[in-house]
Amino acid sequence: MELVLFTGLQASGKSSFYKERFFRTHVRVNLDMLKTRNRERLLLDACFEAKQPMVVDNTNPTVEARALYIVKARAAGFRVSGYYFGSRAGDCLERNARRPDAERIPDKGVLATARRLERPNRVEGFDELFYVALTLEGFVVEEWSDEV
Repeated sequence: MELVLFTGLQASGKSSFYKERFFRTHVRVNLDMLKTRNRERLLLDACFEAKQPMVVDNTNPTVEARALYIVKARAAGFRVSGYYFGSRAGDCLERNARRPDAERIPDKGVLATARRLERPNRVEGFDELFYVALTLEGFVVEEWSDEV
C-alpha cells in the first residue's frame, strides 16, 4: 500500500510522469479532475479503505499541504513516497503556454505557486524521496539528497 505524493509547479511534468510511471498501478487523485476538496477527500478515503495505491497529483507546494496527505496515509498503514519536480518557473510558463486553452493555468497561478514552493524533506514523514527532472530525452529520476 503506497501513497505517492508529487510536489512541483504547474506544467512541471507531474501528470505526464504519472501516466508514464503509475497509470497501470495507482489511482490518480487530482484536483484538476475532481474540482473540490470534498470529492478529493472521498476518493482518498475510498483508496485508503480499499488499500489501493494512489498518486496525489497536485502541486503540494508547502509542508502543511503535504502533511494533510502524509498523516492520513500513515494512519492507514501506507508507505509514503515523494517525487519533487524541480523546474524553473520560466520553463513551466513556456510549457503551460503550449497547453490547450482549457488546460492552461493563468501565469499568475504558476508564479504564486513558485513563491510558496518548499522543497520536501524526509522529516515530513516520507519513506523515500526522489528528484524528477524533465529533459529533452524524457524524465530523469534521482535519489534524494537533503543537501541543496
